[in-house]
Amino acid sequence: MLHDPSRRAFVRTAAVSAAALATLGRATPALARAPRGQARAPRGQGANDRMQLAIIGFGKRANELHGGFLDDDGIEIIAVADVAAARAIEGTRLVNERRKAQVCRVVASWRDIIANPAIDAVIVATPDHWHAEPAIAAALAGKHVYCEKPLSLTIAEGRAIADAARKSQICFQTGSQQRSEFDYNFVRAAEAVRNGRIGKIKRITIGVGESPVACDLPAESCPADIDWDGWLGQAPMRPFNHELCPIGMHGHYPKWRNYREYANGGLADMGAHHFDIAQWALGMDESGPVTIIPPTGTPTNSVKSGLRFIYANQTEMIHGGPTDCTFIGSEGTIECSRGHVRAYLGEDPKAVDDPKILEPVRGNEVALPRNSSHIADFLRAIREGRSPICTAETGHRTATICQLCNIGYDIGQPLNWDPVTERFTGAQAAQANALTTRAVRKHA
Repeated sequence: MLHDPSRRAFVRTAAVSAAALATLGRATPALARAPRGQARAPRGQGANDRMQLAIIGFGKRANELHGGFLDDDGIEIIAVADVAAARAIEGTRLVNERRKAQVCRVVASWRDIIANPAIDAVIVATPDHWHAEPAIAAALAGKHVYCEKPLSLTIAEGRAIADAARKSQICFQTGSQQRSEFDYNFVRAAEAVRNGRIGKIKRITIGVGESPVACDLPAESCPADIDWDGWLGQAPMRPFNHELCPIGMHGHYPKWRNYREYANGGLADMGAHHFDIAQWALGMDESGPVTIIPPTGTPTNSVKSGLRFIYANQTEMIHGGPTDCTFIGSEGTIECSRGHVRAYLGEDPKAVDDPKILEPVRGNEVALPRNSSHIADFLRAIREGRSPICTAETGHRTATICQLCNIGYDIGQPLNWDPVTERFTGAQAAQANALTTRAVRKHA
């Protein structure tokens, strides 16, 4: 049985996490900004000792991820928690089957994972509206965190997560794995942009989905083994529906991604990947655009695309495009996706490819990391006491792009954004700033 640490220490940590989340509903910072520092190594462990991990939320994504962690012989997953008992049981079974030993156990609540001092790191693979509370609690408890993308539901949540990670000096990896995987297509593109291979960047187009809609799914009977109130968490109370919380273990991505109560739509689901690459290529991992310009005359019930972001250097980024990421510079264009990367002179996509644009770095050019995997980078960063490739701050800034996009569509007027204070200024500022946070339902 997982041993029970000092309950007083856990209650203090959980209380701070819950208070931070509740504070977000009042649109004020949850934590003071802490100075940047390197991530520290696992508590009380040497570089070669085994780390103990736990999984919070075992759906399709955690099922895909857990094997990558177990590929490392220095890792043990010792606990799984999920609001659906069947999923926690299946996750535990899969870990034990892989290890051929009873190393992993089901725990009743994610809070029990935070309370256990034997656990060095957590994998947060819950729906988006459940990222902030366990991620903040884990960081404040001194545990390293691998959190699925998009990092947060709101801009205020993202800031609270990033500040908690920075204050605690834990290693925090946001799961925007295009920085590490897919044959380095995105790495090569970002590297070429950074090194001026296509001149000054004029425009970037990002081909991702739409904004979320209000959830209108019908009520269904909730199975006895699902903690529905626990699934809802901070979100408004509503009846159970299996499209939000599938019954038992499942092999698909549930539809909660489409609904604004729990996520930020297809725009953020893949935007957390593709906008992330744009931010990375521009060297804006800790900043962002200064102006948001939604398309004019767009009915609120229509397909939403065409919103423009303007950065301080006048680079323009557009929601909508022919492929995942297209970088258009003064001298050439780079198109990249998970399946291809190509570059050519000029802007005509019918132009002949110019392989020189994507050649390996030369001399003093910027060389971006080539990780064997996103998970491997996270684990190596813990052991080396360094930051991983996609920190909480980076994940927050990318999630902010997605959230700014939705706010821009909601208001339908140009907006001025200060990426330093993370507040809107000028016309419509009060209305827009109110959308950087949400009311938090009181929950267990």
